[in-house]
Amino acid sequence: ACSLVLAVPAAAAPGQCSMTGQGDFPCDVTVDGGGITFALPSGETFVFAHEADGEGLAYLIAAEPQPGRYPEELGRFVPVEGEAGCWFGAKDEITFCAALER
Repeated sequence: ACSLVLAVPAAAAPGQCSMTGQGDFPCDVTVDGGGITFALPSGETFVFAHEADGEGLAYLIAAEPQPGRYPEELGRFVPVEGEAGCWFGAKDEITFCAALER
């Protein structure tokens, strides 16, 4: 699973993101079969690695990653019922949403 997290994003598209503690913000969203990646206003990178049934693990990569330093694991996230493009992680009670501009 770590190789997914460290993969270089192929192409990002403009979107709108939100996250608990970060509010709503414009973002460049990278979506591929393995998940979703976007930068936070703090400079960190948020990665959602999809596993199955819309659920997956989320990670936070430091703004200035250092060799040998692992991403911070945010735990398992599940889709938020009735809110397309939003997921909830019970570990730290974090909700994030990512939507591409149409």
